[in-house]
Amino acid sequence: MKVLDGVGAVPADWPESAVSIGKFDGVHAGHRAVIAELNSLARREGLASVVVTFDRHPLALLNPAKCPTELVSVPQKLDLLAETGIDATVVLTFDHALSSLPPEDFVRDILVDLLHAKHVSVGRDFRFGAKGAGDADLLTELGRQYGFDVRLIDDVMPHGERRVSSTWIRELLSAGDVRSATRLLGHLPTVRGVVVHGAARGRELGFPTANLSPESEGLIPADGVYAGWLTDHGARYPAAISIGNNPTFDGVPQKQVEAYVLDQEIDLYDHVVEVAFVEHIRGMVAFTGIEPLIRQIEDDVVKTRAILHRPID
Repeated sequence: MKVLDGVGAVPADWPESAVSIGKFDGVHAGHRAVIAELNSLARREGLASVVVTFDRHPLALLNPAKCPTELVSVPQKLDLLAETGIDATVVLTFDHALSSLPPEDFVRDILVDLLHAKHVSVGRDFRFGAKGAGDADLLTELGRQYGFDVRLIDDVMPHGERRVSSTWIRELLSAGDVRSATRLLGHLPTVRGVVVHGAARGRELGFPTANLSPESEGLIPADGVYAGWLTDHGARYPAAISIGNNPTFDGVPQKQVEAYVLDQEIDLYDHVVEVAFVEHIRGMVAFTGIEPLIRQIEDDVVKTRAILHRPID
């Protein structure tokens, strides 16, 4: 997949394209339905398949107080989009100039003149242009004017009642329900960050952990203990993962992500790793002493093995 950073990165001889536009936060099942239709259409007609997205959530500029925490960082989003098989992603800088662009100018300047769109696939709730003035009906009308076809993709509704959305996924992650979030995402919820030195309490207890930097990418689920995976340079390891401030000890920063890799002790310091969450095991609690804590961690490891189907080496 080609990554085109801004309109200036799109070559003047860019081929005719099938295009979709949106935030694509999390690249969830709803987004994947749009992209699947996009890819199918592009392959049938010999077009380039292109996703147009943004370098931040629009509300980060327009109304920061109401801007939700994004499910994934831009690099994570690009990795997930690459997995869908699209040919290119254009990342637009969502600044004041772009936010004030009238809907017709957005269509003419970006979809028509820049990407030579022949087909545009969007969800039925799609909005575009200054103040969200453009909708699917206006896009369809402009498509007739400028010579491209608009495909409206139906919502993905796994339970027949509520459509898949980034908002719903945030709710599930804030409740620690990573298993349900995975079903809506189509992939495991994952955070990415640099492994940093911690207080080494896990090592002292016999369970050394990889501690992620507080500046990690991706939405961190609710506090608690999870079964999951740690991936380092393509190698994936089963892990028991703790999220929280570890209430048994003082001075631990909030939302610390610590992953205990089962059966192996590897040096991960300064490595950029991914920690993926499979299932919530328990909430975060304070223990009355070290021995009860160790027994609980041992039980967490047993449950992690069972969830991940990993026997003792």
